Parts: sequence; C-alpha cells; structure tokens
Amino acid sequence: MRLVLQLVARLLLIVALCLGAATIWATFDAYRSVDRATAASAQRVAQALQALYWRELLLRSSRAREHLLPVPDWRTLEAMKLISPGVCVEFQPAAAFEKPLCGQSEGLGKTPPRWFAAVVPTFLGSHAEVVRPVSPRAAAAGTVVATPDAAAAISLAWDYILNVIDVALLMAAAIALLASLAIAHALAPARAIVTALQRMARGHYRTRLPRFRSMELAMIGSAVGELGGRLEEATEQRAALTRRLIEIRDDERRALARELHDEFGQNLSAILAFANTIETASTKQNKDDGIAQDARMISQATHHLMASLRDALNRLRNPLPEELGLEASLVNLVDSWRSHSAARPAIQLDLKGDLTDISGPAATTAYRVAQECLTNALRHSAAREISLRVERRAGEDDALLIRVEDDGGGDAERVAQSAGFGLTGIRERVTAVGGSLSILPARGGLSVAATIPLAA
Repeated sequence: MRLVLQLVARLLLIVALCLGAATIWATFDAYRSVDRATAASAQRVAQALQALYWRELLLRSSRAREHLLPVPDWRTLEAMKLISPGVCVEFQPAAAFEKPLCGQSEGLGKTPPRWFAAVVPTFLGSHAEVVRPVSPRAAAAGTVVATPDAAAAISLAWDYILNVIDVALLMAAAIALLASLAIAHALAPARAIVTALQRMARGHYRTRLPRFRSMELAMIGSAVGELGGRLEEATEQRAALTRRLIEIRDDERRALARELHDEFGQNLSAILAFANTIETASTKQNKDDGIAQDARMISQATHHLMASLRDALNRLRNPLPEELGLEASLVNLVDSWRSHSAARPAIQLDLKGDLTDISGPAATTAYRVAQECLTNALRHSAAREISLRVERRAGEDDALLIRVEDDGGGDAERVAQSAGFGLTGIRERVTAVGGSLSILPARGGLSVAATIPLAA
C-alpha cells in the first residue's frame, strides 16, 4: 500500500475518532443544556414574580400577605418570554385551577429515533425539577418550580447533535482533504528519489536529485547522490580490474598457444614422421603386417591429436577481430563450424547494421561471446538449428546486440546459475565493457543475449 494512502487512512481514522468523541460530548452537553435552561427559566420567573410581589405588597398593604400571589397579572406574554422552550413553570402554593405555564415545545427540531430516546436517558439519567423562592427575604411569598419536558429535552438534544454533527462532518472532510493534499505534496519528492534509485539499478549511477526543502528529504537525497558516486567509482574500479585480468589471461593464453605450437606441434610432427617411416619400411621389407598396422594406428592417433591441438590453438590465439574485423571474423567462425561435419546442426548468421568501425575491446568481447555460445550450443545440446544474430543499434543507445538461440532444449534457470568457466568468462568480459548478459528460454531451447555499449 502506498505511503500516502497509509497516512491518509490513519488521518481519517483519527478524524473519525475525534468525530465520535465530539458526538458523545455534544450529546452530553445538549442533554444537560436542558437542565441549565430549566434553572435559568426558574430564576428569571422568580425574579419577575419578586418584583410583582413587592409591588402588590405596597399597593395592597391592607390585605393578608399570603393572598398577594398568585395574581392573574404574572401569566402574560412577557412571562412566557422568560421560559425556555420545553420547560414548564408552576407557582407554589398553587391556587385553585392553577396550571403550569410552559414554553413553546412544538416544532423543536426533528423527532429523534426511538433508540436515541431510549439510550440517552438510560446513560445520562433523567432531568430534575428546579425550585426557586420568589423572594429570599419573604418566605411566605411562595416558590417557583420549573420542570423540563422529557420529550422536548430529547428533541432539543437530538436537534443540537444533528447541527453539531453536520458542522463536524464538514470540518472533518475539509481537514481530511487539505491534510491529504499537504501529505501528498510533502511526499511528492519521494517519487524523484525512487526514480533515481531505479536509474541507479539500471546502471546510471550519476543521477542528480533536485534540492528538497525538507531537511529529512534533503538528507536522503544527499545520501542517494553519495551512494551513486561510490557505486560508479566501485563499478569503474571493478571494470578496470576485470579488463586487466582479461588482458593478463589473454597474454597467458597466447603464451600457452606458443608453447603448445612449438613443443607439442613439433613433437607430434616428429611422431607422425617416424610412424610413416616405420610403415614405409615395413611395407618395403615385406615383414609382419602387424608393424605396419601399428604404425598406421599411431599415424591416425597423431592426426587426431594434431586436429585437437589445432582447435585448441584457434581458441587460445588472438581473436580474429584484431586481424580481419568483427564482421569477417564472425563469418569465418560460422564457416569453420559448418566445415567440421555435415552432420552438425544448421547455423544461421544474421548481421544487421554497420559493423565495420567496431574494434578494440567491444569487437573482441562480441567475438568471444559468439564463439563461446556457439561452442556450448554445439557441444552441450542436441540442437538441429542454431541462430547467431549480431545487430548494431544506432542512435542515442549506440550498442551491439549478440543473440544466440538454439532448439536443443535445456533449462535456462539452471544454465544461468551455472558456474562454468565458459559462462563465467563471458560475464566477466561483458561486465568489463559495461554491458549486460541474459539467459532466457527460447522456442525449444535457450537464448543467450549480450548487450555491449559501444560508447564505453
């Protein structure tokens, strides 16, 4: 899962938790706000009745004080304005036919669902009535009792919660959106870092990264650049060392070829001459035919050894590209394999592009790759057809592609993991010139492809 999505998901979870906590707090506050409204209504009505009480006391001083209140004057629209919606106020001691004066409770928000009306009182409890004296200095003036309407309290709480939730949802959506944009913008440089790492994985170590404003990302970018520089230096050193090792190995091969030619070649020629002399002398003297037969067998064995030595010398001596050029040397290589035996598989050579100006390590590496792949295909597989394709890709990616395919079966994965000298030498040569080697399954066999950059 992408880091941006993970951070956004965590942010949404935090927002959801905050929204749930805000909903619980809003429910509690809205439910208890009815108690505050009840107390405030009782206090306001008590103050109004107190003023009415002292006025009546002054105007009607001859009457008994216990009969001053209630009077019809206090049940007015002005008194109704003092009572909060959903609250009923009653004067005590109440006179005959006295009814509570209630605030308007109709149309107080939407009707709450049944579960809300059942759950909230269960957890938050019921509302208590509020009692306030009309006059603290005159106990006989009576008291004001304010009682909240339970249904109206639930409706008010539900309406308040809906309003709070609407605002909270809008804020949560805005926070989530803006925070997501901010997170995406803050993590946008990560794409440049990943792209640089991917280019480094493909061999482009010198990859410049833009300057990041964030200190952490700037440190990561600096570390990536430093890593790329060290990788390039290590790769160059390894390639130089590999090239030097290949040069030393080629020198040893040439020295070994000279020793084989001078020592073994001359000795084999002498053995062949002695065998021919023995065979001729035995034939002229009409001696036992067994000696002549042994001499012929020695001659045949010597011819076989000389042919094997000739093949070894051809593989050990300097490659033909240094003498004939890459194109002519490849044609000569294929013709030499074709001339060995007619029973060998058919070898197809396909050359594309201009190969005339390819020389030096690139030409030598291409020739060695083709030579080793053809040798492996001819010796280690039952191929009926082998294809050698050499193509020069011009343009920005000036490179040489060598591909050898056969239909002789084989396990590409096992061959790729093989530690044989032939494949190891190919990998070393290709790596030394900055190229790449791949071994993949082909139609009925294997495909070995090497890419050699000519710019290197």
